[in-house]
Amino acid sequence: MEINGIILAAGLSSRMKAFKPLLKLKEKTMIEHSVDSMFHAGVNQVIVVLGYHAEDVETLLRNEYDCSRLSFIYNGKYAETDMITSVKIGISALATCDAFYLLPGDMPAIKTKTFLMVKEAMGRTNAMVAFPTINGHKKHPPLISWKCIDFILKFHGDGGLREVWKQLENQIVTVPVEDFGCTIDADTKEEFNRLEQYMEG
Repeated sequence: MEINGIILAAGLSSRMKAFKPLLKLKEKTMIEHSVDSMFHAGVNQVIVVLGYHAEDVETLLRNEYDCSRLSFIYNGKYAETDMITSVKIGISALATCDAFYLLPGDMPAIKTKTFLMVKEAMGRTNAMVAFPTINGHKKHPPLISWKCIDFILKFHGDGGLREVWKQLENQIVTVPVEDFGCTIDADTKEEFNRLEQYMEG
């Protein structure tokens, strides 16, 4: 399977009161850890969807990565749109592939094994979407088949991505994982501290 990835990093980080993608964790920024996790999992191309402080993030990443495999696209309405808008913008920049991972930029601690287990589940079942689960709850990062792209781009109802997954429920496969990184993001200072402790531990 040829796999690409989309990282969502357009938001305002309003609950954190600090710009999350550029916060440091173990000598690297959060966005660098997120990009690394994709490449370590064998992703060919990563699209980073930017908005708030886009120039700062792009400058950092261009200096650190091979930009033949890392691309940037912008959600100019990041302050007034929801996640599915950024997803659609990211999809519009994807090179043709079999499937793509979708990862919020504030989830930098996903294990490589989790990505690979999700990929194996999709390859084995030919599902449209494969999710890791913890205690039966779907977690990031889902692996989304290229065959889903038109459905996502044409979706204009309420409920955003949750509603998209609901409508595709009978075409989703799930795989249980043991990965605490799937359960922690960094919406608040307390959550960031928990993430920092986990990654340093």
